[in-house]
Amino acid sequence: MANKELNRIRVVLAELNVKNKWLAEKLNKNQSTISLWCNNARQPSLETLKEIAEVLEVDVRTLISSPKTEKAS
Repeated sequence: MANKELNRIRVVLAELNVKNKWLAEKLNKNQSTISLWCNNARQPSLETLKEIAEVLEVDVRTLISSPKTEKAS
């Protein structure tokens, strides 16, 4: 059973050298919620994904896994 990674939040946080705790504080969310998103156990709403992109100063598309990228790996 393949692990479906729908978002790249964990990857982008690592690239920016930012911790889940920092993101949780910026979004006023529980740190466990951020962890669920980073592990792809749950997905943020599109509105929240946009907020995450704004906080991280990245294009929202950077946070979403591309089906083309999944097939390549």
